[in-house]
Amino acid sequence: MFLFLSKLLPLLFYPLGFSILLLGVALVGFKQRRRVAQGAIALALVLLWLSSTALVKDAWVGSLERRYLPTALPQVEAIVVLGGATRSQNPPRPWVDLTESGDRVLHAAKLYREGKAPKLILSGGRIEWSGAGRAESMDMAELLVFMGVPATALLQDSASLNTRQNAVNVKQIIERENIQGPLLLVTSAFHMPRSMAIFRKLGMDVIPAPTDFLVARGDARQSAPQAKLLSLLPDAENLLYTTKAMKEYVGLVVYKLKGWV
Repeated sequence: MFLFLSKLLPLLFYPLGFSILLLGVALVGFKQRRRVAQGAIALALVLLWLSSTALVKDAWVGSLERRYLPTALPQVEAIVVLGGATRSQNPPRPWVDLTESGDRVLHAAKLYREGKAPKLILSGGRIEWSGAGRAESMDMAELLVFMGVPATALLQDSASLNTRQNAVNVKQIIERENIQGPLLLVTSAFHMPRSMAIFRKLGMDVIPAPTDFLVARGDARQSAPQAKLLSLLPDAENLLYTTKAMKEYVGLVVYKLKGWV
């Protein structure tokens, strides 16, 4: 129930869901409370416009991504790769698909081939009511084997359904396998702050190995006047990533209240 509510309730406070609520209020009260209705409509429009601009998206996402920037990484005993990067091979897909966060799998393969660790711990199940398919750890394993990582180097957690469960199950794996020392933690840069906090709260020594940066230095809109103008115009993709960044902050608050970070 917690998992379902954790997915449902925040939707009402993200830009799209909150704007729909405001428009619903305006529709119901337009005849009797026209000023309130007009204010709700105006607020919904401003909220949708701002949250779907590149300017606001970069600010929200960048505030998370800048917390853990890439650094020189040591050799360790294992690399942990968090799920959220694949779609299962369900028809008409010819094979496992990578999502926008698929850089997690690619980065893990690169680190393994660079000799950073002899083992990869793949963590991620699949929420039944959120999409059919096998566990994400299995999908990641198939992709990594295709990229040249031996199956014997892979350890899987196929049961976790959120980041907290990722950490709990990974801890069980490293204790069972007697894996010592720090771990490299691979996930998307905007997801790294919450992930690091959860793993460290459970007493694990993790070193961030972020990937999938959405905001990069030297982007054209940071200098070109045409791009700066376009960065103020609404775009659905920007709305998506603003919402993802807000989700991370909401997650940090909820996990803090539950004592998980």
